[in-house]
Amino acid sequence: MRHPARSESEFIALIALLISLVALSIDAMLPALPPIGIDLGVVHENDRQQVITVFFLGLGIGQIIYGPMSDSIGRKPAIYSGLVVFMVGSLLSVFASSFELMLVGRFLQGLGAAGPRIVVVAMVRDRYEGRAMARIMSAIMAVFIVVPAFAPAVGQGLMIVSDWRAIFVLFFAMAAVGFVWLFARQPETLVPERRTPFSPSNLYASAKEVLGNRTALGYMIATGFVFAAFVGYLISAQQIFHELFQAGDSFPLYFAILSFAIGGASLVNSRLVMRYGMRALCKWALIGLICLSSAYLVYAWAVGGNPPLWTFMACFTVGFFAVGILFGNLNALAMEPLGHIAGMAAAVIGSVTTIISMVLGAAIGILYDGSVVPLVAGFAGFGFIALVIMQLTDAARARVEESDRTRAA
Repeated sequence: MRHPARSESEFIALIALLISLVALSIDAMLPALPPIGIDLGVVHENDRQQVITVFFLGLGIGQIIYGPMSDSIGRKPAIYSGLVVFMVGSLLSVFASSFELMLVGRFLQGLGAAGPRIVVVAMVRDRYEGRAMARIMSAIMAVFIVVPAFAPAVGQGLMIVSDWRAIFVLFFAMAAVGFVWLFARQPETLVPERRTPFSPSNLYASAKEVLGNRTALGYMIATGFVFAAFVGYLISAQQIFHELFQAGDSFPLYFAILSFAIGGASLVNSRLVMRYGMRALCKWALIGLICLSSAYLVYAWAVGGNPPLWTFMACFTVGFFAVGILFGNLNALAMEPLGHIAGMAAAVIGSVTTIISMVLGAAIGILYDGSVVPLVAGFAGFGFIALVIMQLTDAARARVEESDRTRAA
C-alpha cells in the first residue's frame, strides 16, 4: 500500500495517540474503582488497586514479546497485534461478571497495550537518535499528556451518563482509531534488510547485549525507580484524594493539574535538552525531586500524615515537573547505545523498568494507611536510589571512554 507523504507533526500525533493508550487505560479507571469494587464484590478497599497493578503486569510481560517481534516482522504488524489483544481485553472487561474476570481482561489490556507502547519507541529510534530523539520523545510526551490529564474527568463523565463499563467501550474505540490511522497513514520504518530473524538464539543474543551494556542497564534501572514512585501515586491517587482530602468530584481537576505539570516539563525539556544535554537535566531534576520530597516528608510526618491539600498540590506540581524532565531523557539515555537493536532494546528496557516500577509501586499502594507519608517517602527514597545509580553509571561510562582514548593514543 502506498502512503502519502508524512509531516513530522502527524508522526508525533500518531505516536502520541498510540502510546497514550497506556495512560488512558490507567487514569480513566481511577474514578471507577469504587463502583467496580461494589459491583464485583471486592471486600477490601486496597484490593481495588489490582485493577491497576494487573494492567502493569501484562504491560511488563508484553513488552518483551512485541519488541523482538517488531525487529522480525516490522513495526506496524507488531503494533497491529497488540491493538487486537487490547481490544479483546476491553471487550472482556465490558462484559465481566466477576472481579476475577475483570482482572483477566485488564491483564490482556496491559499485554496488548505493550505492543504500541514499546514498538513506537523503536519507530522513533528508527528515524532519530541522540538529542534529536530526546526532542521528539519530549514533544510526544507533551502531546499525549493531554489525554491522561483529562482521562479521570472522561471516566467520571461516562459514569454520569452510563456506568463504568462505558469506559472500556471508549478504550476499544481509541484502539480502533489508532489501528486505522496507522494502517492508512504511517509507512513502515524498519526496512526488510534491517530485520532480524525471530529465533530463540537471536533473542538470547540481543537480550544479553542489552543487559550486558552497563550504560543501558544503569539507566533502565534508574528509570524503574523513578517510575516506581509515579506508579505508587497512580495506584493510591484515588484513595488519597477521595478519602484523605475529601476531594469528591474535584478529583479529576487535581489529577489534571499534576498531569499538566509533567506535560509542561516535557515541552520545556524538548527545548532545554538541545542546550544542556540529557545527563545534566536528569541530574538536576533528581536532586530537586529528592530535596523537595525529603522536606515535604518531614513536614507531612510532623502533621500526622494529613497535610493541607494545597501543600500537597504545591509540592507534587513541582515534583511532577521534575518527573516530566526525567521520563523522556532517562529512556533516551538507556536507548542511545542500542540503536542497532532498537526493537529488542526497547523491549528489554521497557519490560525491566515496568516490572521494577510495578513491584515497588504496588508496595507503596499496599502501605497506604490513610496518610501521604508512604507516597512521599517513596518519591524521596526511590529518587535518591535513582540518582546514585545514575552517578555510578556515568562514572563507569567516563572510565571506559578514557580507557578507549588512551588506547587510541
